[in-house]
Amino acid sequence: MKNIAIFASGAGTNAQKIIDHFKGSSLARVSLIVSNKAEAGIFKIAEREQIPAVLIDKEQFFRGDTYVKLLQENNIDLVVLAGFLWKVPVNIVQAFPGRIINIHPALLPKYGGKGMYGHFVHEAVLAAGDAESGITIHYVNEQYDDGGVILQERCAVSPGDTPETLAKKVQALEHRWFPLIVERLLS
Repeated sequence: MKNIAIFASGAGTNAQKIIDHFKGSSLARVSLIVSNKAEAGIFKIAEREQIPAVLIDKEQFFRGDTYVKLLQENNIDLVVLAGFLWKVPVNIVQAFPGRIINIHPALLPKYGGKGMYGHFVHEAVLAAGDAESGITIHYVNEQYDDGGVILQERCAVSPGDTPETLAKKVQALEHRWFPLIVERLLS
């Protein structure tokens, strides 16, 4: 049985889809939830699903090996960033080479980098007049949104789309593809 750790900063909708996907699976399970925000909805999901959850201490996250040890002690095979808004420190990236993935709500390398998340990405896509947007699932390295691409899926940007309507299209792609890619990487 493989162990997945999900890092999330928000409501946890992608995390919930991954948790649901692996319920009853003999391949893998979500065995740890990690968040940097005490008020994040992901903690309610963790409680409801009876998955251990940890609130990050910022100082320990960016200095020292506290979280490398936590992941190792929990025998984590894959770290999944699902709306996690902090850059992962180099020591964690190096401790889990090729075993940390992220999902980005745009077609990288466009609209990536520090501060490019959620509605900021969708606003940028619309402001640029792009005909399409989508998702990028990629490996995490030492830079923001820079690791090797695992999968990109596209959706059309329609005339009259708003950041909210575009977000719904992109989220539908996230919910469809993210659990499948996690499964593929663990198989």
